Amino acid sequence: MFFQSFTTIRPILNEKLIFRWSLKLFVCIKSYKIRCAYPDKKVGIKVKETLTPGQVMKAMILNGLGFLSAPLYLFEEFFVGKATEHLIGTGVLPSHLNDDKLGRALDQYYQVGTTKLFTAIAIKAADKYQVEMDSIHLDGSSMYVHGEYKKDAQSTEEVNQKRELNESLSEMKPIEIVHGYSRDHRPDLKQFIIDMIVTGDGDIPLYLKIDSGNVDDKSVFVSRLKEFRKQWTFEGICVADSA
Repeated sequence: MFFQSFTTIRPILNEKLIFRWSLKLFVCIKSYKIRCAYPDKKVGIKVKETLTPGQVMKAMILNGLGFLSAPLYLFEEFFVGKATEHLIGTGVLPSHLNDDKLGRALDQYYQVGTTKLFTAIAIKAADKYQVEMDSIHLDGSSMYVHGEYKKDAQSTEEVNQKRELNESLSEMKPIEIVHGYSRDHRPDLKQFIIDMIVTGDGDIPLYLKIDSGNVDDKSVFVSRLKEFRKQWTFEGICVADSA
């Protein structure tokens, strides 16, 4: 589902590039060099768990390659009639890929840090395919949604406690679906923001960060680069919006 969202990030991505790189990313994850080892190690594997976090991630990438937009409860239907044991792992059946399992896996990724997982795997994939990374491009896009997305009423004390916790666990900070500057020219709708860093060579995504809808580029771009450099020592040229 994320792959559909990527197509609106301008001007750095288009559908053909996403499909091509997504296929390479899946092959890379399935390969001996990357496999599911990294997400399994970071997220952890529970006793008697049928599917590991890495296997669920592979399944989501396969699903995303189809550019599908469907409710989570239809996730397992996508794999009916497909060689799930060959594509994902021995003993894996479509019934194992249900919305409950997917939801639990997404919660696990969130606890570890989705940006951290995405960046680590993407950099390994770019290295495997010898993508030149002497220059990178940083840009953001607004994604509008329909609905009210009302916030729960909270006391000042509760808000302050959550703020203190989020400062120490910034990766786990919940985003807010609110009004903001709309790049899609829909100021009447609430939105969220997607920031991405891609390579100058082929526009390969290396970093992805989801943020609240009222966050502006000027206030976050520097911190995005700093966060990215924590996982990769970058000494090249960075091109970003001058907002």
